[in-house]
Amino acid sequence: MMIFPKKTRIFQAKESLADFIFEEIPKIKNGSILVITSKIVALSQGRIVEKKMNRKEKEEWIEKESDNFYKTKWCYLTLKEDHWCANAGIDESNVESGGLILWPDNIYEEAEKLRKKLLKEYGIKNLGVLVTDSRIFPLRSGVTGVALGYAGFQGLRNYIGKKDIFGRKLKMTKTNIADSLASAAILVMGEGNEKIPLAVIEDAPVRFTDKKINKKELLIKPENDIYRRLYENL
Repeated sequence: MMIFPKKTRIFQAKESLADFIFEEIPKIKNGSILVITSKIVALSQGRIVEKKMNRKEKEEWIEKESDNFYKTKWCYLTLKEDHWCANAGIDESNVESGGLILWPDNIYEEAEKLRKKLLKEYGIKNLGVLVTDSRIFPLRSGVTGVALGYAGFQGLRNYIGKKDIFGRKLKMTKTNIADSLASAAILVMGEGNEKIPLAVIEDAPVRFTDKKINKKELLIKPENDIYRRLYENL
């Protein structure tokens, strides 16, 4: 598997994301996965608050954008569309006019709509689209990549019922393909001023599909979450 990060010009709010991608990546290999940071998806949708604000105003936006929230020493721990994340995914960095970039709307639908445009433009058969963000994990320092939405490939590989190297059947193991690809891509795309909002993954071990992705493919029920005791009183 190879990952090719793409340094670009600065993406402008409400600009066409498809046109931007065609401009920056005029050709793409069949069977590739196009990685897109969630921030430029949000910018393309106009999901920005163009106003410098004080801490209280920012916290009001965080609470408004959250499905549930818990204030910690450093930030808000929030539940946003079945993701636990900091501050409802709201970002203050890389906003030219100040203010906030909010979480994108309808991420899976946006990924599928964009995939169809790209397939037609590039004239290829198989293409994945992966929208990424960054996450922290319990008891771990630093962020890694996470898939907020994707289209064109299966995000989960199920090993349940298959045998290990000694012939024992696996009972629980599944591989989260989408988040794994997001983490690998974010590593080379960066988190600061790299100006790399796009990347292309070639020869990834994925199964491509034209079927609409089930948004709940990667989700588990709260009662089955091993971390549940950390947030069950929210």
